Amino acid sequence: MRVADLDEVLVSPARLAVLASLADGRWHAFMALKRATGLADGNLHVQTGKLAAGNYLTKRQEPHGRRTRTSFQITEEGLLRFRLLVRDLQAVLERGEGVIRPRPARDRRDDARTW
Repeated sequence: MRVADLDEVLVSPARLAVLASLADGRWHAFMALKRATGLADGNLHVQTGKLAAGNYLTKRQEPHGRRTRTSFQITEEGLLRFRLLVRDLQAVLERGEGVIRPRPARDRRDDARTW
């Protein structure tokens, strides 16, 4: 497993936040999901649309007074893909693949000699 091989739909921080918020398997209202993820309305709408198109989540709309209440639930496939991503990320960490290691700190005294 390489970093480049990770699920490209889920490596988006916004979509990852949405799926992580839905991982308990329950239905979550749009506003609750907005609070949980910190995403703006428009961004949450776009990200849930992409996740629904990929069968990561399902969307339900119900009349609620004069408005429509929108809720989301992770699908079985979405939960499986989320778990696989977590497993793959763990493997990347354990192998150190794709990890950028910091350069050793320079001795500041060396800088003084160059000036």
